[in-house]
Amino acid sequence: MQKLLIVGCGDIARRMLPRLRGHYHILALIRDAAQRSFWRSQGAHPVVADLDQPDSLRRIAGLANVVVHLAPPPTSGEDPAHLGQGDRRTRQLLAALARGRSLPQRIVYISTTGVYGDCAGRRIDETCAVQPISARARRRVDAERQLRAFGRRGVVVSILRAPGIYAAERLPLARLAEGKPVLRADDDVFTNHIHADDLAMLACAALRRGRSNRAYNATDDSEIRMGDYFDLLADRFGLPRPPRLALSAAEQHLSAVQLSFMRESRRLSNERIKRELGIALRYPQVRDGLDAAWVERKQQCSS
Repeated sequence: MQKLLIVGCGDIARRMLPRLRGHYHILALIRDAAQRSFWRSQGAHPVVADLDQPDSLRRIAGLANVVVHLAPPPTSGEDPAHLGQGDRRTRQLLAALARGRSLPQRIVYISTTGVYGDCAGRRIDETCAVQPISARARRRVDAERQLRAFGRRGVVVSILRAPGIYAAERLPLARLAEGKPVLRADDDVFTNHIHADDLAMLACAALRRGRSNRAYNATDDSEIRMGDYFDLLADRFGLPRPPRLALSAAEQHLSAVQLSFMRESRRLSNERIKRELGIALRYPQVRDGLDAAWVERKQQCSS
C-alpha cells in the first residue's frame, strides 16, 4: 500500500480522509503535537513538523510515495528571487522531499483561481495566462512554478485551482448580518465557487487520474455575479439582502481584502475536470450547495 503524506491538515484534508482510508497508508503532517490523538483516531499516522521550520522537515525525506499539498503560502513576506512575493513554505517542503533517496511519484496541490487575475468577466479555461493582481495570488503562482519545476524531475504534479470554497460552516452569514454592501448590478463581477466536499473529491480523483504538470479549474458549473450570490444566500437563510452600492461608494465600507475580490471578474470553464478526472459534482450549482447547507445547519440546531 502506498504511503500518502497530507501537508496542510485542515478542513479539506478531513473531508478527503474517508475516500483515502483503505487505499493508502496515510501520514498527516501537523504542527501541533496535541492534534496527534485526533489524526490517529481518523486512521492517519501523525508526523509533527512545521513548514516554517525547515529543520523539522528532515523526517519527511523519502517518507511518502504520494503527497497532497493543501498548505497555504505565508500571509506575508517577500522573496526577491521569486516574483517579489514567494511561497517559502512550498520551497522548504520541496527541498525536504528532494533529500530522500527517492522522490514522491505524485503531488497534488490545491492552488487558487486568483492566479488568473481580472478577466473582465470573460469565460476562460486553463490555457489562459496567469496574471495575478494580489500578493496572495502572486505567492500561489510562485508555488505553482516551483511545483512544475519539481515535476520535471519525474514527479507527476497536478494542480487544482480552487475558487471560493464553501460549506455549511464556511458561509459569510456574519457579513450579511452586519449589512456589509455588495456592488450594484452595473459594477458587479462574476464570482466562482466550489463546495468543500466536491473539492475533496476532486483532490482524490487527481491522485488517481491527474495528468503530469497539469492545471485544473476546480470549480462548479455556476455562472453567478457576486451580488446575486449574496442575495441567494440571504434568501436561503432568512436574512436581509445586502445593500447595493457603486464601487466608488463601497470602497468606503469594505476592507482592502474584500475590495480586491470585487476587482476581479471571470467565468471559469470546468470541462477539464469532467473530461480528465472523470467526476460528477455533487453540488454543480451554488443553489444546490446552499440548500444542502441550510438542511445541515437546521439539523445541527435541532439535535
